[in-house]
Amino acid sequence: MARAMFEYTKTILEKVSFNKELFKKELEKAVNRLLPYELKELYLWLKEFTFNKPDLYPCLAIVNIEKRSF
Repeated sequence: MARAMFEYTKTILEKVSFNKELFKKELEKAVNRLLPYELKELYLWLKEFTFNKPDLYPCLAIVNIEKRSF
């Protein structure tokens, strides 16, 4: 079930990536919903996904795994 939530989160983020504010809002929801190891995966996926989307790159700070205590 948890893996399904991670995949669903990626799908939603891809679909709302046209709007920075909506993307940020959905990303904040995902951070509260996902398990710690999934957050690490999400961070890596976001780095790759936002590589060509400079307006979304600042959203990486929301997931910033270095500052999170698990």
